[in-house]
This record gives sequence, C-alpha cells and structure tokens, in this order.
Amino acid sequence: MDIRHRLDPEMRAALVESQRLYGSQTLDWKDLATMREAYERERRFWNREGPALAEVKNFAIPGPYGSIPLRLLRPATDSLLPTLVFLHGGGYVLGNLDTHDRIMRFLAARSGAAVLGIDYRLAPEHKFPAQLDEIAAVLDWVAKDGRGVGVDAARLALGGDSAGAHLALGTAIGLKGKPPAIKALLLYYGSFGLTDSMSMRVCANDLDGVTPSDLAYYRASYLQSPRDHEDPRLNCLAADLAGLPPAYILALELDTLRDDSLTLAELLGRAGVPCRLTRHDGVLHGYLHYNRVIPKAMQAIEEGASALRDWLF
Repeated sequence: MDIRHRLDPEMRAALVESQRLYGSQTLDWKDLATMREAYERERRFWNREGPALAEVKNFAIPGPYGSIPLRLLRPATDSLLPTLVFLHGGGYVLGNLDTHDRIMRFLAARSGAAVLGIDYRLAPEHKFPAQLDEIAAVLDWVAKDGRGVGVDAARLALGGDSAGAHLALGTAIGLKGKPPAIKALLLYYGSFGLTDSMSMRVCANDLDGVTPSDLAYYRASYLQSPRDHEDPRLNCLAADLAGLPPAYILALELDTLRDDSLTLAELLGRAGVPCRLTRHDGVLHGYLHYNRVIPKAMQAIEEGASALRDWLF
C-alpha cells in the first residue's frame, strides 16, 4: 500500500536523505554483512551533533558468551544516578551502540538519568535467548558493581526501540520478581508477539524495513525453532503481565507494528500495570533516528525522558 501521501513533510524529507545515504547499491538479506555495513554507514549521518554529556564511557564486562561491550552516558557527575538500560533496535540482526548513540544521548540529557547501552550479540549468529541472557548478565553486574560507575541499581529502567523494545519487555517478563527491580519500561514501537494484525495488512510498505518479508527474516534469524514463539519472553502478549513496572509505549499511525503497541497497552491496563500510551501520526517505524529533522521524533524522546523523570526520580 502506498502511504507516502499520508506522511508528514519532514518524514518524507528524511526518507529522501536516507535513500541518498544508502546510495544506489542493491541490498539483499542474503548478504547480511553488506546490509550491516550499509545500515551503519547511513546511521553515521543521523548520529552527528548529539548533545555533550558530563561523561561517556565505553567498557566491557564478562558475559555468558564472552565480553559484553557497554556504553555509559552520564548527564551529570553526581555519584549515583538513576539509569536507563537501553537496547538498540535493528531486527535483532543490525545495529550497535554507535547506530543509536544520538538517541541515547538525548534520553540522558533530557531526563537527567544515565543511559547504559548494551551492544548485545546479534542474530542469526546468536539466536534467542542469547540476547536476553546477555541483558540479564548486565543487570546482574549492575546490581553488584554498578555503584562503581555511578549507576544506582535501586532506580533502573529498561527500554529500547523496535527489537530493543521487545528485548526490554521480554527481559522484564523473564526476570519479574528477581533483583535488581526494574522501575520503568520505555517501549518505542516494538514487536511484542503479533504474527498478524490490521496494521500489518494496511500499513505494510517498502519504506521502513518492516515489510512482511523483513519481519519473516528477522523472526527466522532470531528464533531457533517455531516453538520459541511459545516462550512468554518472546510472545510477550501471551505472558502474565501483572506485576510489571509502569510502561511508556509509543505507537505510530503508519507503522506495520502499530497494533503490537496498542494491544500491549490494552493488556497492561487489564493487568493493572500503569501505562502511558502516546500515538504519533504521519511518521513511520524507526523515525526516532531522524530526530535531527523530524520534530515528532524529538517529541517522542521528550516523552520518554519525562516518564523516566516521573518514575525514577
């Protein structure tokens, strides 16, 4: 379905610039290395000119599959800060700390909380639940050693965009009731378990990397077998959501995955979980990256930052 006429002018302009950055080369999931290289090259432009912070520190900790690279972004030099553990999107197969650096910087600058980004291992080389195992290892490290880098383990949030939002929710479900306690969730347009929906049928387009074939590739890359979809950490909409921390959820009018967010918000409400749902019209999946030119993307960051201030401070 052609939805270009329904896009905000800024969204259309961002797509034109993105296409220019990708260039004319033909990209195919059969050549994942080239796809990753092109994605990272295109994201370099959008990650320029992020806000300066008091401290940006790259380091690694031991994990179940080897060392886990982390990036800690602190907006102030206070000894202990509440912290958002951030998980980047990219369909589980793309992305790293650099492709989402500007988003993390603005979340830190606007919220006053530190942001700890995790460079988790990607699929298909590492399949479910390897990513969740690494996130759990980082949270365990935060509980034991976070104070040494200024992270307050008593005031933690989990969040991410797209696949990162799914990983955040899956982690919260899997570790519910276990330390460290997660105080808030930031869930930007995630995929939470639907395999078919109205938005998948009426919003499908070839502009934002979530076509039906893209989604099928991500799922096949991430899952070890179809039975994995029965795991509540993956099929989050079938999980027991009671007892989860309050959640900020962003749903987009023209996003193929819109109904995942709307369904999650409905189910959280039924489970008695405080939920702050916002909806943005005229924009596509992944538009947070274009916050240099799309005001609504910066608005979404501000909304997430406001939720962090309300729930962590």
